[in-house]
Amino acid sequence: MNKLAGALAALTLAACSPQTAEKKEAAAPPVEKAAASGVRNTAPAGAYAIDLAHTSVTFRVSHLGLSRYTARFTGVDAKLNFDPANPSAMSVEATIDPKSIETDYPLDEPDFDKQLTGPDWLDAARFPQITFRSTAVETTGPNTAKVTGDFTLRGVTKPVTLDVTFNGGYAATDMDPAGSRIGFSAQGAIKRSDFGLTAGIPAPGTNFGVGDEVEIFIETEFTQPRAGAAPPAKPAA
Repeated sequence: MNKLAGALAALTLAACSPQTAEKKEAAAPPVEKAAASGVRNTAPAGAYAIDLAHTSVTFRVSHLGLSRYTARFTGVDAKLNFDPANPSAMSVEATIDPKSIETDYPLDEPDFDKQLTGPDWLDAARFPQITFRSTAVETTGPNTAKVTGDFTLRGVTKPVTLDVTFNGGYAATDMDPAGSRIGFSAQGAIKRSDFGLTAGIPAPGTNFGVGDEVEIFIETEFTQPRAGAAPPAKPAA
């Protein structure tokens, strides 16, 4: 989340000789390279809040080795410190409500979503939050970064790294009442057994069960209200 992105877009123009321009090109920071790669950003630095209407957090796991079962969390909150001039200084904090899991299981009985929030799985009664707090941002390309952070699930905290792409952004305009807006895509993976989630993991050498590796996919936008404007209301639960 956060994070969050490793490279942002703004093009610095300066009058200079061809030799000087060549040197500047070689030393161009990620902000300039992002502009050259087609990613555009006019959004200012500062604190941003998640736009839940344009955010999805999905995950998938192997089911019997036959498919990758996909589900999501809908109760998400996050805040981002955005700094286009210094991507490595960016930071993000995110919180997920484990009770907001949605699997699209087609039957009312058993209530599969409720089972997954129970003590054998997410144990939401004892651990009501899943959290991620970034600790480092490493730029990997003109608009990409590896964002490492402390990920806490079921009371266990482990370092997790997300591959993040900055998709662009713009400053506040009359067309967007939310204000300035920026967007990111991210993905990563965890071993659920690292967090005490061992139910159903296949025996060694087999696929009969639910895989240990959990792939995570995030699509999100963040907004910053224009000066003097109130932040947009969160969607009703």
